[in-house]
Amino acid sequence: MIGIIGAMDVEIEAIRSLMKDRQDVVISGVRYSEGTLKGVPCVVAVCGIGKVFAAICAQTMILTWKPDLLLNVGVAGSLSTGLSVGNIAIASCVVQHDMDTSILGDPVGMLSGINLIKLPADVDASAKLAEAAVSCGLTVETGVIVSGDQFIGDHDKKEWLRSTFGAIACEMEGAAIGHVAYVNSVPFAVLRAISDSYDTNAPQMDYETFKQMAAGNSIRVLRLFLEK
Repeated sequence: MIGIIGAMDVEIEAIRSLMKDRQDVVISGVRYSEGTLKGVPCVVAVCGIGKVFAAICAQTMILTWKPDLLLNVGVAGSLSTGLSVGNIAIASCVVQHDMDTSILGDPVGMLSGINLIKLPADVDASAKLAEAAVSCGLTVETGVIVSGDQFIGDHDKKEWLRSTFGAIACEMEGAAIGHVAYVNSVPFAVLRAISDSYDTNAPQMDYETFKQMAAGNSIRVLRLFLEK
């Protein structure tokens, strides 16, 4: 079974509409939908914004449905000159950039208790997601995706994320899902559509237009990924 956690209602609602033999259940205010997609057993949910909601959702999925893979889909801001609006970022690993016990001598991003900064995404699943995205005609980059309970709009902060972690994209949930998956020994992958370019002078897209495009691209990639 694959657990799919989304950040946007429009993406998950589109996935729900494609599910066969669907059954819904609400746990802690989150609606989980279990069924099949392209013949593959799946459970999907919109977790809510931020790391805590994402972690609650991921842990609930693991305890209730015991997925073989957790997949996080959504949007991210670009930290790479090679990723512009509508392109796809796939995580090789994830980092919680706002985890900071450096005053105690730890590196920024170190996760106390597991003593890691970068949590590795599943290599096989990530490669198949990238292959599916390329097959859909999308520009794809794989690398470090950072998460924090902050919306990053400041260019200096983007530069810091790039230089400190080598990050290609930033968002607010993926690393929390990766953290939960890691401590439960469940493979995970993160697929993100780029919502704004690293270059602030680059053309941007109206968010409503982008949202529909990003959802459509995510569904195309997911369907091809599940076929594989």
